[in-house]
Amino acid sequence: MAHAGLIVGLGNPGGQYERTRHNFGFMVVDRLVDREPGWVRLSSNSERDFVLWERRTSSGDSWLLLKPLTFMNRSGRAVNKVLRYREIDPEHILVVHDELDLPLGRVRFKKGGGLAGHNGLRSLATVLGTREFHRLRMGINRPDPGHDVVAYVLGKFTPAESPAVDQTLDQALKGINAYCKGGIDRAMLEVHS
Repeated sequence: MAHAGLIVGLGNPGGQYERTRHNFGFMVVDRLVDREPGWVRLSSNSERDFVLWERRTSSGDSWLLLKPLTFMNRSGRAVNKVLRYREIDPEHILVVHDELDLPLGRVRFKKGGGLAGHNGLRSLATVLGTREFHRLRMGINRPDPGHDVVAYVLGKFTPAESPAVDQTLDQALKGINAYCKGGIDRAMLEVHS
């Protein structure tokens, strides 16, 4: 069966990574499944390296939602397994990920482009053979000068950041719904304005 598209939320598996900045993609997937009706779990098997949901829209489109259970730098492995059985063009893949170059609270769509040192994006680009997939970039800010970037992205959001995190997640859901209804141009129009 052909699908309208695939939404991939990037993160790291395991309780120690919950609510960390690098798991913003997982947080979006979890919120989407919890708050948006119609997502049906198709599979959940740790040997398969992912959890996969499907939602059929009123217009008859079918969307897949993927949460890789591999670590970030191996996210492409889970995507590759799904694409072996599902016909989806890379231009119909939306990858949701954290973004150091955006402030917390800012959500931005992007059509293809560079990888900005993001190992999850690098893994996907390697598997897909292209960088021309869509992205939903979730701002996390940069750490203060002199602070370790890896420790920062693997650190948990602070209680003071919680309101901005919730607002960002809600904005992401709004953007994803617009993306599924009208593509990336409509999503950009709704979220960026």
